[in-house]
Amino acid sequence: MLKKIWLSAALLLINLMICRADTIPIRHFVIKENPFAQEQIAIVATDSLERIQENVNGLYNFTINGFESELNFQQGTAFYRHKIERSTFMFVRHQDTTGTHSILYYVFKHGDKLSPWHISWMLLLAIPLIIIFAGYLFKRFLIIAAIVLVIFLYFNHHNGLSIPNFFESIFDGLKSLFAKA
Repeated sequence: MLKKIWLSAALLLINLMICRADTIPIRHFVIKENPFAQEQIAIVATDSLERIQENVNGLYNFTINGFESELNFQQGTAFYRHKIERSTFMFVRHQDTTGTHSILYYVFKHGDKLSPWHISWMLLLAIPLIIIFAGYLFKRFLIIAAIVLVIFLYFNHHNGLSIPNFFESIFDGLKSLFAKA
C-alpha cells in the first residue's frame, strides 16, 4: 500500500514537472484596453508581427510598475484586474527562460476609454538629450531648457514613471538592440 502511494506521488510530481516545462515562452506582448471591463487593460501575447499567439495558455509572471503579478493567459490574452483611474505610464516586464522582455506604455484615459500608446526607449532617451543639446547650443535658452527638462521629468514622475523605470526601460532597449546585432 505504501509503495502505491509513493509511486503515485512520484508519477504526479514527474507529470507536474513535464507539464510546467511545456509552457510556451512569451517573447512579445502588447497592452490593449480590456473589452470586457471598464478602466482595465489586457496583456496580449503576440509574435514579432503582433499577431495574437492563441496557443499561450497558463500562468505567467509579469512585473507591472514594480509589482509582481501572476497573469492567467487564455488563448493568448490575460486580464490585468487593477483599475486605471487616470492616465499613467505602465512599465510591463516579463522574464522567462528566453530572457527579459519589457515594454513601456502610456495609458491615456479619456472618459471611460483607455488608449495605450507604446513609448519607444529611443524616444524616451531622445527627448531629454534634445532639450539638453538645445540648451547647450543656445546659451541664452539654457534656463528655459532646464525648466522644460524639469517639467518633462515632473510629468513622467507624476504619471507613474519613476526614475528607475525610466532608466530600466532605456537599458532594456539598449540590451535588445545589441542582442539583435
